[in-house]
Amino acid sequence: MGGVASSMAARFAFFPPNPPSYNLITDDLTGLLLLSPFPHRENVEVLKLPTRRGTEIAAMYVRYPMATSTLLYSHGNATDLGQMYELFLELSIHLRINLLGYDYSGYGQSSGKPSEQNTYADIEAAYKCLEERYGAKQEDVILYGQSIGSGPTLDLAVRLPQLAAVILHSPILSGLRVMYPAKHTYWFDIYKNIDKIQLINCPVLIIHGTSDEVVDCSHGKQLWELCKEKYEPLWLNGGNHCNLELYPEYLKHLKKFISAVENRKDSRKGTDCFVPPRRSTDVSRKSTDRRMKPQPSVDKLEIPKNHSSNADTMENFERPRRSMDSHERPRKMVDQKLIKARKSIDRLDRVQTD
Repeated sequence: MGGVASSMAARFAFFPPNPPSYNLITDDLTGLLLLSPFPHRENVEVLKLPTRRGTEIAAMYVRYPMATSTLLYSHGNATDLGQMYELFLELSIHLRINLLGYDYSGYGQSSGKPSEQNTYADIEAAYKCLEERYGAKQEDVILYGQSIGSGPTLDLAVRLPQLAAVILHSPILSGLRVMYPAKHTYWFDIYKNIDKIQLINCPVLIIHGTSDEVVDCSHGKQLWELCKEKYEPLWLNGGNHCNLELYPEYLKHLKKFISAVENRKDSRKGTDCFVPPRRSTDVSRKSTDRRMKPQPSVDKLEIPKNHSSNADTMENFERPRRSMDSHERPRKMVDQKLIKARKSIDRLDRVQTD
């Protein structure tokens, strides 16, 4: 029954460009797959990925030198990789990240027909490619969902507990709620984001135009209220459904968010590197340098889970983590062997800044 409802909804929800804006061709000399009519770029790889539902989707991977994060971008309706190509390049350059974009089944040069369940399989195939082909780790991946792309984005995010972050661009509460302000979730509805957003445990940024004529801004605002880990949202005054990338605030806010995410990630990595010192056989020995006080335990630092205002952003979490050993002795000690045994966790990697 659910499959029938999803198929019926697909007739109203999906509008792939016809004809597609690009072709896939194989270069005779190199054997590389190319996205025509765009010229070959050394940092861009074009792919065809099989999905668990038997379709094959087109994808493109943009590599940025020394990038530590990867954006998995699920585009909006009525567009395809050819139309998104230049934006993907710009985002990779300005945000200093790797980026994987893909076409849903039935879009562009992807085989099959568009449906809710197919889009879930499509994003799974894209994420699997990041892990297996490019060695991306879950904690280094940021999911980006635009409009209808917010559906597969949140569906995957629910199943990735170590995910770095989520970005929702003009998101929908659900498919039915775009057409009708339903107060309840019905079994035949598609992309039930309103129910899934509450299960996401990573930072979430929401971007929406206040004059969006396709998906009302109230969708984005209600989703933001339901987030566990809210980041300062971006409500673009006068922005509509298809022009938010043209606002200077768009890139500026994205840079700020990704920088905060990477700082948080590096703080966690610093903690993970901590190795507890060996216990001294002389438990009564104390430091002769009384000028330094023991550092407080990290257990005393509690990160709030719920936030109720724009001020409660993830940036409040960017305090360096301290020693997990609440009984850690002062650093300057007479016993040099104890000094060698200790390992500091305050080894945060440097984050690239603009």
